[in-house]
Amino acid sequence: MARFFIDRPVFAMVIAIVIIILGCVVIPTLPIATYPQVVPPVVQITAVYQGGNASDLEKTVS
Repeated sequence: MARFFIDRPVFAMVIAIVIIILGCVVIPTLPIATYPQVVPPVVQITAVYQGGNASDLEKTVS
């Protein structure tokens, strides 16, 4: 099967473009429930700096 597409690169490109176009057409019709749950990564840092305010601590840590 790979040899078929290697011998016919234009046909392979047309098939790829058709699949991409069909995907772009179908995506807006998908219900929201089928989208994956994406949770952005969160980093929380807790630091104690005796005698310093938030601005001093921010400059020291970052």
